[in-house]
Amino acid sequence: MTVLADIHLFWDLSRAAGIAAVILSGLSVTAGLMSGRWTKLGRVGRRLESKTVHEALSLAVIALIGLHGTLLLADPWLRPGLGGIAIPFTLGYRTFWTGLGIIAGYGLALLGLSYYLRRWIGPARWRVAHRFVVVFWLLGLIHTFGAGSDATEPWLWIPVAATSLPALVLLVLRHVPTPNPPPTPRAE
Repeated sequence: MTVLADIHLFWDLSRAAGIAAVILSGLSVTAGLMSGRWTKLGRVGRRLESKTVHEALSLAVIALIGLHGTLLLADPWLRPGLGGIAIPFTLGYRTFWTGLGIIAGYGLALLGLSYYLRRWIGPARWRVAHRFVVVFWLLGLIHTFGAGSDATEPWLWIPVAATSLPALVLLVLRHVPTPNPPPTPRAE
């Protein structure tokens, strides 16, 4: 075990899972926004493709978040214990930032998996709740740069920005009012 402790295997694997989760979550949010009703993609087929991509990416993100926390349990340096990865603001390492990450993980998992419960929740209620995914996604980004040991590295900023900026642009565009076209004159 000393060899593993010396190379920080579980810390590195946890970081890799977390980085993959944050990159894929940006892509998932982008695909989700592109599959929404408010976009004018022109074809239902494209909307369905975006929805399928969004669902697959969301499930991958949830799995990676779980892996990110679980791998930390085996880290001989951090030794968070089950409470440290499950209860927000209890881990002794960058407590605030890791607490935000735990909340983000729970929120993304809960709202992502709620898709499969929408029949019982009700589609309209589910859509309203699902909009809060953006809040938890942003918390995950904040966690990445607040708790991440690679937060100042360009190799982290560049892919995270490349996958998050399209989602942020789509979010802004979603709330920009579109002008109504002028009424077409009727032939009398």
